[in-house]
Amino acid sequence: MFLSVFDMFKVGIGPSSSHTMGPMVAAARFLDLLRASPFNPAGLGCSLHGSLAFTGHGHATDRAVILGLAGFRPADYDADAAEEMLVRVHAEKRVENDGLPALAFDPETDLVFDYDRALPGHANGMILWATDAQGDTLLSETYYSVGGGFVLTEAELAAGKDSDEGPPVPYPFKTADEMLAMAADSGKTIAEMKRANELARGGAADLDRGLARIWAVMEACIARGLEGTGTLPGGLGVRRRAGAIHDQLEAEHGLNVTPPHVVNDWISVYAMAVNEENAAGGQVVTAPTNGAAGVVPAVIRYWLSHVPGAHSSRVPEFLLTAAAIGGLVKYNASISGAEAGCQAEVGSASAMAAAGLAAVLGGTPAQVENAAEIALEHHLGMTCDPVKGLVQVPCIERNGLGAIKAVSAASLALRGDGHHFVSLDACIETMRQTGADMSEKYKETSLGGLAVNVPNC
Repeated sequence: MFLSVFDMFKVGIGPSSSHTMGPMVAAARFLDLLRASPFNPAGLGCSLHGSLAFTGHGHATDRAVILGLAGFRPADYDADAAEEMLVRVHAEKRVENDGLPALAFDPETDLVFDYDRALPGHANGMILWATDAQGDTLLSETYYSVGGGFVLTEAELAAGKDSDEGPPVPYPFKTADEMLAMAADSGKTIAEMKRANELARGGAADLDRGLARIWAVMEACIARGLEGTGTLPGGLGVRRRAGAIHDQLEAEHGLNVTPPHVVNDWISVYAMAVNEENAAGGQVVTAPTNGAAGVVPAVIRYWLSHVPGAHSSRVPEFLLTAAAIGGLVKYNASISGAEAGCQAEVGSASAMAAAGLAAVLGGTPAQVENAAEIALEHHLGMTCDPVKGLVQVPCIERNGLGAIKAVSAASLALRGDGHHFVSLDACIETMRQTGADMSEKYKETSLGGLAVNVPNC
């Protein structure tokens, strides 16, 4: 099993990897499919199903589909150009792309929120189609946005988990137990094994450059979030708080008037800064999703800014370790809130961050695995119930608490020798089972929990 570090950490846009980035990617993939077809299309259409329908407006899914069909992609998203394109498509009721004729597309009628029909493969389903001049369907494809910006066609989803293609990797661990056994046999750390796997699929220069970019985008997102002011979009009237809290913490720093637990506020404010940027539609890195994007960068920033001896040269080690843990969770359970609740998003992110921190603090592979298990275990059962379908309440603060749990989990694991009662594999399997048993109204549909008990306006 191989999931690249760049599968777990993708540069994209807010507010949601599954509901914004995924649909945009799906639309772009459909255009590529259409270019390769023998057909002469005249129009396009799209229907959104399940969670994509129920919370699509709050997650800007409609905007994402329109922009994807107009040629935009998350990795090189230009916010100003996107706003201009949205106005243009609504006015002209068509999209134009290289290699295709101008295609009729009226967002008001050709983009359908289907609240009545769920698709069988996943809660985040969508169908894209192309029509001829008479309106008859020429080509259709079903896509599933399965979390973290990952998109699969119906056929790809049916192919299952063993569809990985590419050269073999030296450490193909599919479980945490296999990972620990390989680490013991090889004498390598988790990050060293992950790096070796990455190098089996690509060059060292590209890997190092890519890891540097991931952290640069994360760091820039924290900085923008700490400078942001005003109210977040979407109608809830949620104020951006990270900047004001950060100013208070800076003013108190060095005065010896604050209790030690205030370090938790530093950890939280870095995470909140990222998720306020995400809620505003800014550039973020999936870690492993947008809804949980603040946890990993917050813990890295905490380590670099507050822990003696930390150095940015070891950030790649943190990211590689975190990606290895995230890959295990995705392969054996889920990182999708629509599939397994927020335990799959913030819980997974907290486990990844705990593992990364334990690694750069000198933990053994067993201690790293223990750190990930502690963090994930204490998110089990967490629901995904965003108010008004927006990635704001409770998502922003939840990232702060997920980061705090990650730091605590790493610290507890480093106090031990790696032996512990519940294995990470058992915890991941429990999370999968819990997600399967969880009521659909608590899985990113905004039909239960806080989403119905808090006024939406």
